[in-house]
Amino acid sequence: MKWRTQIESVALNAKIDYGTKIFTVGSCFAQNIAAKMAEAKFRVSLNPTGILFNPASIAQTLTSYLGQSTIDESRVIQRGETWVSLDCHSELSRTSKTEAIDAYKNAISKGHATLNEASCIIITFGTAWVYEHIATETIVANCHKLPQSNFCRRRLSVDEIIELFRPLFSNKLKDKQIILTLSPVRHIGDGLTENSLSKATLRLAIDALCSEYSNVEYFPAYEIVTDDLRDYRFYSDDLVHPSSQAIEYIWEKFVASVCSEQAKQLMPKVAQIVAAAAHRPFNSQSEEYKNFCGKYLKEAKTLSEIDFSRECAIFEQLSHKS
Repeated sequence: MKWRTQIESVALNAKIDYGTKIFTVGSCFAQNIAAKMAEAKFRVSLNPTGILFNPASIAQTLTSYLGQSTIDESRVIQRGETWVSLDCHSELSRTSKTEAIDAYKNAISKGHATLNEASCIIITFGTAWVYEHIATETIVANCHKLPQSNFCRRRLSVDEIIELFRPLFSNKLKDKQIILTLSPVRHIGDGLTENSLSKATLRLAIDALCSEYSNVEYFPAYEIVTDDLRDYRFYSDDLVHPSSQAIEYIWEKFVASVCSEQAKQLMPKVAQIVAAAAHRPFNSQSEEYKNFCGKYLKEAKTLSEIDFSRECAIFEQLSHKS
C-alpha cells in the first residue's frame, strides 16, 4: 500500500562537480542549499547582499553585480539608530550612513567577482508580492520594518517576471548554467490564499523561462515539500520553514538530479574527512590519534580539487601535537 506520492529524481542537464563555481541568490531556502553545498565542500558563494524574496529584487541585484554599478545613496535611509539600504537585507545595516554605504559597496564588489567567476547560478524565488517605496517609486528588497504607509503592496505578474529576467538570460548569463527553484517556505504574512496565488505566479514564470532558454532548468524543491513530504512534521516549529529533515531530503534529491557521477562518488569520502577533522578523542596525545590525523591528512591532500585547507590545518596541528 502506498502512503505518499514520491517525486522521482530527474537528471538535469546542468551538472555540478567539485570544480564548478556556484553562486546562489534568493530567499532563505537559497541559504539552506548553499549551506549543504558548503558542508559538502563544493565551491559555492552566497549572495553577499543577503536574503532576497522577490524576483524583481533578485534581477536588480544580479544586474548590479554584472555591471558592478554604483549604488543609489538616496536608497540608504535611517531607521531608528541604524542606517539600512532598501536594496539589501538588514544584515548590512550599520550605525552610520557612510558605514552602510561602504558595506553595500563592498557587497556589490564581492558579488561582481563571485557571480562572474561562477559557471552555475542557483536562483530561488520566494514570493511574487512586492513592496514599492512610495517616495522613490521603486520596488524594495526589504522593508526593514519601516512604517507600512511608506509602501504600496502589489503582486508581480507572470509577464513582468519574465521580462525582468530576459535581459539577463539573453546576455551576460547566457553561457552559465541556471537552476531555478521555488522556495517551499510559506509566506503566511501575505495570507495563505495570497501565498498560494504568489507561488502559482512564480511557478508559471519559471516554466516560461525554462521553455525559452535552454540553459535554464527547474529543480522542484517546492513540490518535494508540498506534494512529496506533504506533512507538518516536515516543517519547523513555526509551521512555515522546512525542517532539517525536509532540507536533508531535498538535498538528497538535489544531489541525485544535479551532481556529476564523479562528485557523487567523492562525496562520502569528503564527508568522512570533514567528520574526522571534527572528531575529538578522549586522549588527543595518543599515538593512535596522531596516526589517525596523519592518515586523513594524507587522504585530504590527495583530493587537490577540493578545499580542505581548514581540515588539513587541524590534522597537521594534531598529528604533531606533543
